[in-house]
Amino acid sequence: MDLIKIAEQAFETGNEFPEFGAGDTISVSYKIKEGNKERTQVFRGVVIQVKGQGTTKTFTIRKMSGNIGVERIIPLSSPFIEKIEVNKRGKVRRARIFYLRALTGKKARIKERRF
Repeated sequence: MDLIKIAEQAFETGNEFPEFGAGDTISVSYKIKEGNKERTQVFRGVVIQVKGQGTTKTFTIRKMSGNIGVERIIPLSSPFIEKIEVNKRGKVRRARIFYLRALTGKKARIKERRF
């Protein structure tokens, strides 16, 4: 077990990101390579799930592009992530909100969490 932890620590990127969970709306600045060019693309959407732990932690973001739902699974330890911004904190009752896929329009809105 200790060998696994040592290997995970060796591959850590060292990036510090804010805490977020299911229902939160976040913006992820992601580096994209096209040939020899490199650019940053911002992917903004609702977090559907966060799973894993340590270096294997991933999160799924869903956004609507026109009338089509686009989901993207991003590893949190990816070196291509420049920054993550939490735009809105959502109030949901469960950790994985896959029911959001079936909802459209005003029904797909998530209430904002108050502090």
